[in-house]
Amino acid sequence: MTLSYDILQHYWWIIVSLLGAILVFLMFVQGGQTLLYTIGKTNDERTILVNLLGRKWEFTFTTLVTFGGAFFASFPLFYSTSFGGAYWVWMLILLGFILQAVSYEYRSKASNFLGKRTFESFLLLNGILAPVLIGTAVATFFTGSQFSVNLTNITNLTGTKMPVISEWTGPAHGLEAALNVQNLMLGLAVLFLSRVLALLYFMNRINHAEMMERVKKQLLLNAIPFLVFFLIFLIWTLLSSGFAVNPETGVVSMESYKYLHNLIQIPVVAVILLLGVALVLLGIIRPLTCFEKCSTKGIWGAGLGTILTVFALLLLAGFNNTAYYPSTYDLQSSLTLKNSSSSQYTLMAMSYVSLLVPFVIAYIWVAWRSIDNQKIDMKELNNESHLY
Repeated sequence: MTLSYDILQHYWWIIVSLLGAILVFLMFVQGGQTLLYTIGKTNDERTILVNLLGRKWEFTFTTLVTFGGAFFASFPLFYSTSFGGAYWVWMLILLGFILQAVSYEYRSKASNFLGKRTFESFLLLNGILAPVLIGTAVATFFTGSQFSVNLTNITNLTGTKMPVISEWTGPAHGLEAALNVQNLMLGLAVLFLSRVLALLYFMNRINHAEMMERVKKQLLLNAIPFLVFFLIFLIWTLLSSGFAVNPETGVVSMESYKYLHNLIQIPVVAVILLLGVALVLLGIIRPLTCFEKCSTKGIWGAGLGTILTVFALLLLAGFNNTAYYPSTYDLQSSLTLKNSSSSQYTLMAMSYVSLLVPFVIAYIWVAWRSIDNQKIDMKELNNESHLY
């Protein structure tokens, strides 16, 4: 069976969007790292938190790599434009993950001459940088970036410069996106969401009464700014002009309330978004209002809600004849599903490989459950042969 080129392009945007949504959920690890000194008041308590998060950080990093790989394979022009132009953003994200990996590996080493606090500081840095920068980068799918694309450059072999298709015109190679207030709203929303998810995960996995009291207090303190920043970004986006693509000519133009129109014209996405937001709210409210028996289940509702919400937002950015990576420097350089994807043959070949995704997800779930087979406390850690 051979699918049409248009269906394949939309199919792979769905795959990429789903991977991006899962990545945002898994960033509860980063959120937890920012809470090491808020929830952990003693060295033993911080050791519990680090070892709990240390069992999951590789899931986040692996998903990030898979997300980047899928984007590169399915929409290579985006990869070359964003990763080749806005490289300071991606370099800082990569540096943060390198610091994270080193910190988990060496924090408890006997030969650690830098001390535990140094590596805990690195974890804190990664916990702040990754959510804010990734959230800000995703926001540019709606607000635009400063770049130009000229496909004819690839055939221009004259002059001293190598032929380059995409050129970044922003002054700070991507970091200027953080100066856009709308972008920053989503970056801060992702940061506080990661902290909220981490607190819900702590409730689910830690066996320590004093720490749980602090967790419950922090949940409300972090949920409020998350909701404020997210609602500001969502309302601002729905009421702003968007980057519409003429399906016949491919010409990009500004359309008032474009993303609100997308939400109305694609009802299934609206349902996914509303369901996702409702599950996140339910996951936050239940631990704050119910007894201990149900207070540990919030991570599952909020986690699924996070995945659905981010998935819906990314679909709004790419579906319904919308430029998913718009250029504010040159509208016609904006990237769409049609002008930035791999060939039909490549997308079709990768589609067969994508059929293995459910088996990979099943493996991750089994591995997750085997790691989290009991709640964590110092008694369990004292029996561990390897500590982070």
